[in-house]
Amino acid sequence: MEIPNIGPELSFKTSRSSGAGGQNVNKVETAVTASWKPADSQLFTEEQKVLIAKKLANRIHKEGVLLVRATTHRTQLANKEEAIKKINLLVANALLKKKARIASKPSKAQKQKRLEHKKLHGQKKADRRQQNWKDA
Repeated sequence: MEIPNIGPELSFKTSRSSGAGGQNVNKVETAVTASWKPADSQLFTEEQKVLIAKKLANRIHKEGVLLVRATTHRTQLANKEEAIKKINLLVANALLKKKARIASKPSKAQKQKRLEHKKLHGQKKADRRQQNWKDA
């Protein structure tokens, strides 16, 4: 299933970024915060919107807005592209369906090996018990 690019539905806000950058940090707003409201999206079906809201519940605010902040790059444009990538990746991962786990049973050889190990372990402990009584 192809996941559409959410870029056109995002709104962006800039702010001053922290970290390295010298004087540039204090005067240029390079950090970008991208916000997206999944409920208002025209790109997804209602089921997909519910799935996105459920899987990204810890990242979506009370108002139903998903926020992503990008500050890794020194330019606003690069951080904007990074924020778009992050949101697209989050939504793509939210829409992935996990493969169902198929329960398996241990083989006869595995069961036999486990029982042998248990017998040896029990025998080892029983031998220790007998030795302790002799020493006392």
